[in-house]
Amino acid sequence: MSIYYSHFETPIGPLLLTANENGLHEIRFPKNGQAATPDPECRKNDSALREPFHQLRAYFAGELEDFDLPLAPEGTPFQQEVWIELLKIPYGETISYGELARRIGNPNASRAVGLANGSNPIPIIIPCHRVIGSNGKLTGYGGGLPIKEKLLALEKRQLRLL
Repeated sequence: MSIYYSHFETPIGPLLLTANENGLHEIRFPKNGQAATPDPECRKNDSALREPFHQLRAYFAGELEDFDLPLAPEGTPFQQEVWIELLKIPYGETISYGELARRIGNPNASRAVGLANGSNPIPIIIPCHRVIGSNGKLTGYGGGLPIKEKLLALEKRQLRLL
C-alpha cells in the first residue's frame, strides 16, 4: 500500500500529513519550527491530501468544527477505542483523562488512556488536544503545550462568536 505525504502551512507551523488509499494516516507537528521529515517509503503527492488541506484550512479559519475525512490511524485495539472516543468530544469542549477512561468503560485506566491519547497519530482531527488534567490544567501534548493551548483558544474563541 502506497503512503503519500505533503506539507501544509498552518498558524501553528508546518504540518506533515500522510495518507494511504484508506484515508489520512498521520499528522506530524514541526520540530524546532521545521517541518517533520517524511519516512523514506512515502511519496510526495499534494493532490492525494487536497481534502485534508481544505478542511484544516477551514478549521484554522474558524469555519469548520467537525472534520469529515476517511481516517486510517494505525494502533492497538485499545488505542483505536480511545481515538474513536476522542472523536466524540465536541468542538470547544474539554474532558479529563479520567472522564475519557470512564467513557470507554474502564474508569481505572486513565494512565493507559493518557498513553493512547499521546500516541494519537492524527492530532487536531482526532482531537486529543481536548483532553486535560483532572485539575483543569493542560497536560502533555505531542506538539507541545503552546500548540495545545493555541488549538483550545481557537475553539473557545470561535464558540464565543456563535
